Amino acid sequence: MSNFKEIIPFVAPIFVIQLGLQIYSIINLVRRNKVRFNNKLLWGIVIILLGILGPVVYMVFRGDEA
Repeated sequence: MSNFKEIIPFVAPIFVIQLGLQIYSIINLVRRNKVRFNNKLLWGIVIILLGILGPVVYMVFRGDEA
């Protein structure tokens, strides 16, 4: 258990960044009228399930601003 307490300062910032990216991406997804591949549900699943990689993939492939 003491090992867990030692790694918290290193893992916490990564968790906060991941959560922030996911929240930003979900809000952006909900506000958009059109996304690439025309499937908001699929993008929501990608954002949530792929962790820190999901929001990055969404931001790269989301399509033009609509």
